[in-house]
Amino acid sequence: MKAHDPLARLEQMEAKAALAGGQARIDKQHEAGKLTARERISALLDEGSFVELDKFVTHRCADFGMQDQKILGDGVVTGHGTVDGRPVCVFAQDFTVFGGSLSGAYAQKICKVMDLATKIGCPVIGLNDSGGARIQEGVESLAGYADIFLRNVLSSGVVPQLSAIMGPCAGGAVYSPAITDFILMVDRTSYMFITGPEVIKTVTHEEVTKEQLGGAESHASKSGVSHFTEPDELSCIERLRDLLSFMPGNNSEDPPIRPTQDPPDRADEALDTVVPLDSKKPYEIKKIIHAVVDDKKFVEVHKDYAKNIVVGFARFDGRPVGIVANQPAHPFGGALDIDASIKAARFVRFCDCFNIPIVTFVDVPGFLPGTNQEYGGIIKHGAKLLYAFAEATVPKVTVITRKAYGGAYDVMSSKHIRADVNVAYPAAEIAVMGPEGAVNIVFRSELEKIKDETARAEARVKFTDEYRERFANPYKAAALGYIDEIIRPRDTRWTIIRSLRTLKNKRQTNLPRKHGNIPL
Repeated sequence: MKAHDPLARLEQMEAKAALAGGQARIDKQHEAGKLTARERISALLDEGSFVELDKFVTHRCADFGMQDQKILGDGVVTGHGTVDGRPVCVFAQDFTVFGGSLSGAYAQKICKVMDLATKIGCPVIGLNDSGGARIQEGVESLAGYADIFLRNVLSSGVVPQLSAIMGPCAGGAVYSPAITDFILMVDRTSYMFITGPEVIKTVTHEEVTKEQLGGAESHASKSGVSHFTEPDELSCIERLRDLLSFMPGNNSEDPPIRPTQDPPDRADEALDTVVPLDSKKPYEIKKIIHAVVDDKKFVEVHKDYAKNIVVGFARFDGRPVGIVANQPAHPFGGALDIDASIKAARFVRFCDCFNIPIVTFVDVPGFLPGTNQEYGGIIKHGAKLLYAFAEATVPKVTVITRKAYGGAYDVMSSKHIRADVNVAYPAAEIAVMGPEGAVNIVFRSELEKIKDETARAEARVKFTDEYRERFANPYKAAALGYIDEIIRPRDTRWTIIRSLRTLKNKRQTNLPRKHGNIPL
């Protein structure tokens, strides 16, 4: 290369940056079933749209011989591009460079692209694959993490933030993904934890593997930290692209409309028999969801965690919505517990942040009883869901398919906490509690006076039928205006769509404040 040839030098520098940690480490990454940082970005973004920033940045550390170990880009690839033609900002940690460990310069690169995202109003996607803080840099590395955390917090509710865990994510590094809106993990190749198995064994004498402690399955089903588990990296990236299609670029935009050929007034007579007449019999709520949404496509979020409630994204009339639904097919019969309340509250708040209407399907017998729930704080955690629904100002449509009992009726997007349209199926039961339990309280004295067991049983049946006729139906609530309409199940789709059309230009604001104090 001639010293005076600047273009040749640029090409050489770009080739060197693209090679990152070197071919040997790239090969090792591939052998582990993992893509490189640039390969991941290429798969995520529209072809030819990626604009890389800071590709020649290097670390500033001069301790422990690090001044002789400088690699262009310093372990993270940052920039912007498009997904389905819509702008996004992205950073991808590069495990081939110092194990993806974070330095001060590396952190500044991420902060720069996060600041750009909030400035132009587009989502931020983090592709995580890092060994954690770069030990050689000490507190500068820790400061870099805190700089990122601050931006995660300040950007929350302003632009969507998505995190894909595609390798290790440990120690302080986990807090950035934890603050973001959705976390995706790759089965068997990614893990997250605060302290690793070795430290745990030393401190608590527990023996646990990395997979058991912080693998994708553990976080999807036990901790609830992860929202999606994908079998491989390409599937994970495809999930990211699909998720983005339901979200606006920022909190001042509406989510994108996707045209559909699915008729808005499509009726489904099979829905008339999905909900059993016997209120004690279970049924699959997702049968109703799939039957009424556009093209029967429902993207479930957190599907392996707190299965007594279902949340996820779908479209009605081409418009994205968030769906929240009790699951009567679960052993809890759709009852709300701590985990379900937190899961649904977090999802409701995301939808409200980004102008995504919320459709709620209600079949809830109440809150789950028991000492574990009470000692675990079901009062406080159940209140989170109440708070989320009450605070939300997006269009809210509620369909009561069967039971709506007690305080759980109030919590599940009832008319009293500002749901806009509330409808019920004809077999819906809206009451303080189920008929059998109510009879034991309301008619206790009458039943105690009857000494003959057979006569008492007959009286109990009579009182139960009377209570069900008077209260365990939607008509009392409809008479009071708490239910706007009682609909035939077959008409659910059209009812929701026409309601959302009516609410399209809804404007509602909360009282001026710095922020509320949700019961954390």
